[in-house]
Amino acid sequence: QVQLVESGGGLVQAGGSLRLSCSASGRTFSADRMGWFRRAPGKEREFVAQIRWSGGSTNYADSVKGRFTISRDNAKNTGYLQMNSLKPEDTAVYYCATVPQGGGMYVYWGQGTQVTVSS
Repeated sequence: QVQLVESGGGLVQAGGSLRLSCSASGRTFSADRMGWFRRAPGKEREFVAQIRWSGGSTNYADSVKGRFTISRDNAKNTGYLQMNSLKPEDTAVYYCATVPQGGGMYVYWGQGTQVTVSS
């Protein structure tokens, strides 16, 4: 079983920055991918970014390309989402999730952290 805990959310003005962290724990943590998703009020959950745990290749939603950067620290079992040039439309609950080794779907999810961007 994998436990994911997000942190780093908060209130920031438009144009500001935040860095989210996702700490993974479990008896033997391993993952194929770690991803970040978000759910804005009244909207469906959407993909934000993902990173291959081994190799570090990344993918981003078009809406965040050039502003957000996903990274991970394998030694700390922690993933990060650096968010710059934040916009009010980035306001959402942000979730991290992982795909197990050999798996194809996001199985483990964190509880989410609120990000609010004021105009």
